[in-house]
Amino acid sequence: MASEFPHPLTGELFPSPVPPGTGWPDDPFLRKTVPATSAVGVREGAGVGSLPLLDSAVSVCAACPRLVAWREKVAVEKRASFSDQPYWGRPIAGWGSETPRVLIVGLAPAAHGGNRTGRIFTGDRSGDWLFAALHRVGLAAQATSEHAGDGQRLLDARMVAAVRCAPPDNKPTTEERDTCAPWIEAEIVLVAPHVRAVVALGSFGWEAALRAFKAAGFGVPRPKPRFGHGARAVLTAPDGREVVLLGSYHPSQQNTFTGRLTEEMLDAVLGEAARA
Repeated sequence: MASEFPHPLTGELFPSPVPPGTGWPDDPFLRKTVPATSAVGVREGAGVGSLPLLDSAVSVCAACPRLVAWREKVAVEKRASFSDQPYWGRPIAGWGSETPRVLIVGLAPAAHGGNRTGRIFTGDRSGDWLFAALHRVGLAAQATSEHAGDGQRLLDARMVAAVRCAPPDNKPTTEERDTCAPWIEAEIVLVAPHVRAVVALGSFGWEAALRAFKAAGFGVPRPKPRFGHGARAVLTAPDGREVVLLGSYHPSQQNTFTGRLTEEMLDAVLGEAARA
């Protein structure tokens, strides 16, 4: 039997990576969900028609061999400071309100962040910055997000990643990006009737948001809007409703340590989204 480790919050023992449906806090897996094992399987799995079913399908996706191998390798080898913990080691589903006014789009889970905790943008320095800012502008119930099951809630907001597995060096391949795309496209179709503002973190998130909203039938300005911190574009829903797309530098340590992104800069973008 594989070694088991206590969950940092509940103390319950889990293998690392964590098998689906074994009691991990907020595990979205639903019984009888069939894992996607190819790009075709992802497209089929993304057509389930509801967020709970979609989240379940995402949580067991195995369509990209390189990403599966990497996320599970990290979950076994771990970082020394987390060696006594189980790692989630699976894809990360979208998280937050099912009727969000604000949608936050990022690149992918961090190897020792979401890939460890089982929640997007949780358990690393980038997440610390992001959740503190979300709390300051009224979009999160707490200023911290440490682990799935810690009581954190998003308020009228939802987070999604363009790529659902932690990639080596935070760089998914173009093929991996495209294979994963139906997940975010399906999620946007399901939440789009409620969304009033989208915040894209980094250029990857910006491009992914533009592609996914276009695939969902939204009108995208031409020429294609360029990313930048504070960049703003208007996306037009099929019914004529307008959704504002806002760009922010990613709260990576490279950006926050160098001052390229400050708390005030991040608050300004998230605050505009909250007001929208």
